[in-house]
Amino acid sequence: MGIGVLLILLVFSLVSWAIILSKWTVLRRAESHTDAFLEIFRRSKKFSEVHAVCHQLRTSPLVGVFLSGYNELNYQLKARGSGEGGESDARIQNLESVARSLVRASNTEILKLESRLPFLATTGSATPFIGLFGTVWGIMNAFQRIGVTQAANISVVAPGVSEALIATAAGLAAAIPAVIFYNYFVNWVKRLSTQMDDFSLEYLNIIERNFT
Repeated sequence: MGIGVLLILLVFSLVSWAIILSKWTVLRRAESHTDAFLEIFRRSKKFSEVHAVCHQLRTSPLVGVFLSGYNELNYQLKARGSGEGGESDARIQNLESVARSLVRASNTEILKLESRLPFLATTGSATPFIGLFGTVWGIMNAFQRIGVTQAANISVVAPGVSEALIATAAGLAAAIPAVIFYNYFVNWVKRLSTQMDDFSLEYLNIIERNFT
């Protein structure tokens, strides 16, 4: 049973570290692409110019938000027989529809950023108890050996106690990194989410000034 507990904890630990390394890479690239996208967005004169670079910076969650608003904007412009997004004489009728498309896109992007993070939370909360189960099992084995041998010397007790301590340490070794990185990534996602909210407001302001 002790070996089974250690194998379970090992699986949790390996999967957690795979998620940590993968999520770190994804979020770092998303943040880098977001900074580049914002610079281009604020420098460009037309939305079509921003649209042209979206594929290169697709890791940024702002790209998904921009494309959702851009598609809704063009849909309304085409419905009225106006030009593509970016034309100064074009007008739309429903700004709220654009705002809703931005909210939907933001929610979708947040779900992408938060993917697999629940596993880290589960690891952080569950593995200490799995380790505790191994600890209890090791102590039980120690008492069973005492009962069988009718002796309580170190040679009898040590195997069960060492098994118990190893299970405790393995549970903590799996849980601590998962908890630390879960909290770190959640805060990172919150920063990107705030950037999306700010970008959506900035985007709507530009559309309101130029297309209504």
